[in-house]
Amino acid sequence: MAPRASSAKGESAVRFQGFADKGGRFFEELTLHNHRDWFEAHRDQYQEGWLQPMQTLFAEVRGRLARVYPGDAIEKPKVFRIHRDIRFSKDKTPYKTHIGGLLTLAAATGGRSQVEVPAALYFHVSHTEIFAAAGLYGMDPGTLASHRRALLDPRRGRELDRILAALRKKGFAIEARESLKRPPPGVDPEHPRVELLRMKGLIAVSPELPRKLLASARLVDRLAEIATACAPLNRWLLRVCG
Repeated sequence: MAPRASSAKGESAVRFQGFADKGGRFFEELTLHNHRDWFEAHRDQYQEGWLQPMQTLFAEVRGRLARVYPGDAIEKPKVFRIHRDIRFSKDKTPYKTHIGGLLTLAAATGGRSQVEVPAALYFHVSHTEIFAAAGLYGMDPGTLASHRRALLDPRRGRELDRILAALRKKGFAIEARESLKRPPPGVDPEHPRVELLRMKGLIAVSPELPRKLLASARLVDRLAEIATACAPLNRWLLRVCG
């Protein structure tokens, strides 16, 4: 489905109208033929069917979030490269079998690596799953130490409890890039937030999105809703980890 062009104040704006390949057949085929010759023969299918619509989708969602993060500018959207980094991997297949995009909060960059910057939204599509998430997927040692101090603080910890309870009620899962098998040193195993204290990050992951939504302009609304629901979590992270 081609994006629609509309005019505003004499300028042309491209609107997201959905992905034509809502079943993810491109990624399913790429899984079976993950080599350069196949990809080059189907490059236009990827660029026109997935890359360009994803860029348009994220540009629209970013615009929707300007009112949600009035004091925290959001970086320009990033759609991740489909090429895998195989330098240190035993798996030498060259291409990812999914597409992902990211909106990060510019106020928190401060020269830190990407995984240490709160995400206003991450969106992931493959032929097997569709989900969105927000938060801090991973934390550097200093950020993690600040985060854990906040978890141990009764007032700030209870504030986060309320935020996460509201997200869980909406079907979000609370996850991290990795977690310790045991509580951090000095932490009581019976502490009410021990599971959060074991995590080395903190993200909220949306329920699986219906595949039919991929073919609809309503996907913009849904992703904006998800990012808006996660904004209190990001504000808490910015306060305690910034």
